[in-house]
Amino acid sequence: MSILPRDRSRVRRAVLVLGMGVAVIAGAVPVLAQSSDVLVSNGSPAAPFPQNKQNEPAIAVDANHPTVLAAGSNDEIDVAPCNGSRCPFTAGVGTSGIYFSFDSGATWTQPTYTGWSARTGTAAVGPIGTLPKYLENGLVSDGDPALAFGPQPDASGRFSWANGSRLYYANLTSNFPGAADETFPGFEALAVSRTDDVAGAAAGNAGAWMAPVIASRQSSTTFSDKEQIWADNAAASPFFGHVYVCNAAFRSQEKGHAVPAPLMVATSTDGGNTWNQQQVTAAVNNGQHPGQSGCTIRTDSHGVVDVFAQLFGPGTPGTGSHILIQSFDGGRTFTTPRAIFSVVDTCVFFDAVLGRCVMDGVAGARDDLSASPSVDIANGAPSGVGATDEIVDAWASAVDGINHEHVFVSVSTNGGTSWSSPRSVETAGDRGYYAAAAISPNGSDVYVVYNAFTTPFRDNTTDTRNLVGVLLHATVGSHGVPGSFSQVHRGADGDPRGSSQNNQVGEFLGDYVYAAATRTFGTAVWNDVRNAADCPAVDAWRTSIRTGGTLAKPAPGTACPATFGNSDIFGASTA
Repeated sequence: MSILPRDRSRVRRAVLVLGMGVAVIAGAVPVLAQSSDVLVSNGSPAAPFPQNKQNEPAIAVDANHPTVLAAGSNDEIDVAPCNGSRCPFTAGVGTSGIYFSFDSGATWTQPTYTGWSARTGTAAVGPIGTLPKYLENGLVSDGDPALAFGPQPDASGRFSWANGSRLYYANLTSNFPGAADETFPGFEALAVSRTDDVAGAAAGNAGAWMAPVIASRQSSTTFSDKEQIWADNAAASPFFGHVYVCNAAFRSQEKGHAVPAPLMVATSTDGGNTWNQQQVTAAVNNGQHPGQSGCTIRTDSHGVVDVFAQLFGPGTPGTGSHILIQSFDGGRTFTTPRAIFSVVDTCVFFDAVLGRCVMDGVAGARDDLSASPSVDIANGAPSGVGATDEIVDAWASAVDGINHEHVFVSVSTNGGTSWSSPRSVETAGDRGYYAAAAISPNGSDVYVVYNAFTTPFRDNTTDTRNLVGVLLHATVGSHGVPGSFSQVHRGADGDPRGSSQNNQVGEFLGDYVYAAATRTFGTAVWNDVRNAADCPAVDAWRTSIRTGGTLAKPAPGTACPATFGNSDIFGASTA
C-alpha cells in the first residue's frame, strides 16, 4: 500500500571488532535441521483474483508466552472479484489480514469476523477475514500491517506481565466512504487495534478487540505510510510497557505528489489509549525517492528507543544511508538523525509505466524498500535478564550491480555507536529482494529471512521468472560476532509474473518480509507465489502497453488460469 514506496549513560560492552566484510555463503555449515513451511494466510481462497492476493507480511511473538504468534498482511479476501478486466479495490472494504498461531508457528488460523465485505461481488455487511470494528468506527483498515506484543496495564496503569499480554496491530486507515463526518482529516492515517484476548480473537470473537485508535497527527494533505510498531517488552526497562509507532508522513498529497516526507514517532504510555506524535527528521526529498522511509523501531533492556530508516539517494541504483534516531527518556525527546553507514538500493531499472523501480524484469514487482533497514535488539525480554542489547540490521543491496544483489547483515554491540562491516549472507545464486533480521532475547542466535529472485533481469514478459523465500540462522560467538549463516529453510519456487497489481500493469509483492526470535526458535514470514499461475494474456498485455501495442486489457476471470494472482503468505519456524 506504500506511496512508493548512543551515547548511553550506562557501562557499555566492548566495541565489536570491525572489518567482518568477508561474504559467508549460507548453507555451508548447517546448525539446525531443515524446517518445513506452512501457509499462514490459509483462510483466503486460491481464486478468484484479487481475493486470492496477499502480501507485505509481518509477524510478532509474545515474549511472555513464546508459543503464541500473530501475523498480518495486506489481504484482499473481502474485496469484490474482477468485473471483466476491472479489478479495483472495493470502496470501504478493509485489507488488514490477521492470523494466529499457538504452537510456535507450526499451524495458523485466520479468524472470520463481520464487517463491510464484497466477497459476493456486492458490498454489504458480511464475513471478513480482516481486522474488525473499523466499519463501526467510520474507518477502513488499509493494510501495511505491523504487530507487537507487550504487557497489559492494570486499573492503575501499571504494566506487568502478570496482568497478561496485549497485542498491538498498527495499520493504515482511511475514512469509510459516505460517512456523515470524517473521522480524521487527510488521506491515510495510522490506526492501532488491540486485544488482550488473543484466544478469543483467534476464535472469531470481534468483542475480543478494542476499537481502533488513531495514532497519527493528521492534516488535510497527510498520507501516513510505512509504519512499524513496537512495545517495550523487557520488564527491566524503566519505560516497560511504552508503545511506539514510527512512520513516514507524506505531505502535499493533494498536489499529486508525496513529498516532503518527514519521519514521525508516536508514543503511548497508557497501553495505546492515547498517542503523542512528534517529527524526528527534517522533511527532505532526495531524487526520485521521497527522502526517507522504511522505518523500523525497537527498544533495548534499558528502554532506549532506536528508530532506523533509509535515507534515499539519487541514481539507478542510488547510494543513500541507514539513519538512526534515539530516545533515552521513553519517547519524550529524540536525538538528531545520524547516518550509521551507506547503502546502495536495488533500483536497477525504472519501469516508466509503473513509475517504480523493479528488480526482476519489465512489468516486475516494485522494490522501493528493499534496502531499508530491518532491525532487532537482544533486549532480554520478557524480563530483561540476560540481555546483550546487541543490534542486528539486515537489508538487500545492488552494490555489485544488476543480477548480483546481496542480502547484507551488520551488527552493533555498543548501542549503535559503531557497526560491523556489512556482510553478505545470501545463498549463492539468490538475488536478495527483501530481508528481515531477528535476534534471540539473550543474543545467542540471529535469524535472517529474505525473498530472492533466482532468475536474471528479464527484458520481456515471456521468459519465466523465479521467486523464493529463505530462512537463515547463525550462532552468535564471542564479542557478538555471528558465525556462519546456514540455510534452515528454503521455500518452494514460484513465478512472480503470476502476482499482480489490481490494475494488472505489473506484478505485486509488496514492500517487506518479517522475522521474530525467542530464546529457543526463530520464525519468519515471506511473500510466496508457488500457487500463483502465470497468465500469458496478461503477460502479452503488459508488454503491449509498454511498446505501443493495441492489445485489449484481458479479463482475469476468463483469460487467465483460475489461480492467477494467488500470492500467499508462507512462514517457517526453526526446530
